Amino acid sequence: MTPQQWKEKGGHQDVLGRRLFFVEEDRAHKESVLLVHGFPTSSFDWEPIWETLAAKYNLLAPDLLAFGFSDKPYPHTYSIHEQADLVIELTRLRGIRACHILAHDYGDTVVQEIMARSNAGELPFQISSVCFLNGGLFPETHKALFIQKLLLSPLGPLINKLTTKKQFDKSFSRVFGPKTKPTAQQLREFWNIINSDGGRHIFHTLITYMRDRRENRERWIDAIADFTGPVALINGSYDPVSGAHMVARFTELLGEPEFTREYANIGHYPAVEAPDSVAADYLAFLRGK
Repeated sequence: MTPQQWKEKGGHQDVLGRRLFFVEEDRAHKESVLLVHGFPTSSFDWEPIWETLAAKYNLLAPDLLAFGFSDKPYPHTYSIHEQADLVIELTRLRGIRACHILAHDYGDTVVQEIMARSNAGELPFQISSVCFLNGGLFPETHKALFIQKLLLSPLGPLINKLTTKKQFDKSFSRVFGPKTKPTAQQLREFWNIINSDGGRHIFHTLITYMRDRRENRERWIDAIADFTGPVALINGSYDPVSGAHMVARFTELLGEPEFTREYANIGHYPAVEAPDSVAADYLAFLRGK
């Protein structure tokens, strides 16, 4: 499926004054899965595993604010808390009262905030389980790329303007596994989605999530520690950003999760790089919850 076909498959909803894009699969299954994507991409990341999961579960996958085909307000002060507000409200508006959550990267952090609110009894729906793909669950283990550090610096606006597709291709490909690098076609698709409605030019305002992680470290670690439902990690361990070192830190701080799968030669985007394995392992986790 192409990004354009993905866009045509989905729709938009007004949520708290913002227009969010989402793709939904409602086949009248008993249970639902909420899928929350990472930075700097979009819900299209879930396309490789979509049909396999949709055979068993109802699915909802939004584009977070400023990503993909959702609104991109600028100037705007973005925060993980606001993203959580929007995801929670969209989930409520779509009539979901209980769901499993599958998250990746930036989406992991959004879901940690959602879990914190769930633990405090502040959600309008129940979280049945959570599965994290590669992400910065612990700021001390998040090894930001050089380009991410530049975006967070005062040079951020300039870096946005000067970054070319060739530079993006090189930087983006670095976080993939040695044998699962994105194809030229995939790189074009990622680049086009990122640039939709000028999205790339506001990255310096979005990258502040790295500060959010540091400032809310204890709250978001406690969100996992205090969660009473099943938690899983599915991790591309070759990832230089959030690979095997993140899984080791999880075990050190929180103990063994209920379910873990590590892929030795897969990088930061396991759902794109190894979709069959991710779908099979995620379904195995859900069956055994």
